[in-house]
Amino acid sequence: MTPQLFLYGSPDRYYNYIRAVQAAGGSILVSRDLGAWHGCCGLLLPGGGDMEPWRYGQENTASHSMDPARDEAELALLEQFTAARLPILGICRGMQVLNVFFGGTLLQDLPGHSAVYGRDRLHRIREISSPLNLWNGNLLVNSAHHQAVDRLGSGLIAVQWAPDGTVEALCHQSLPIWGIQWHPERLTGAWALPGTVEGLRLFQAFWALCRK
Repeated sequence: MTPQLFLYGSPDRYYNYIRAVQAAGGSILVSRDLGAWHGCCGLLLPGGGDMEPWRYGQENTASHSMDPARDEAELALLEQFTAARLPILGICRGMQVLNVFFGGTLLQDLPGHSAVYGRDRLHRIREISSPLNLWNGNLLVNSAHHQAVDRLGSGLIAVQWAPDGTVEALCHQSLPIWGIQWHPERLTGAWALPGTVEGLRLFQAFWALCRK
């Protein structure tokens, strides 16, 4: 059986992620069938709308574009992938889902990080030593979100930050789990922006982790 990543959803919605994984030499199965993940070697949680705030103990003050069925499905997948100790990569919303799964909370509205006129913002990040040190000090990334990690979930460590202190990446202390707040799938190959990190390196590193 050919190793594959699993992504919950419809293939037509996640072309950027499919293209990035394939460019990194990987294979990915995108499906709304929760049972289809069996035999996959890793889980990719993509970007998207906001989680329901009750899931992290808050009233809704600024959350929108919510999809309760997606929340339920991705949290169920996290139960299964963490139990199997398989690698997980969360991107943007996906990192926030990871944080909530491990008992953390979110900031429901964060000024200065959302896209502007349909285009990603760019900003630099600082980092500490982690498996995500992949870019040799070139740390200009994109930004297109209005929510962010607040209190970290159990076992999670912040490893990258924006200039205002917003958590931009995290890792789990004992499980093969990475979270990225920015969008590497939009900084890969021909879609890369001048001067920014090469997002392909992240997908290559994650695929290598999954293949171990």
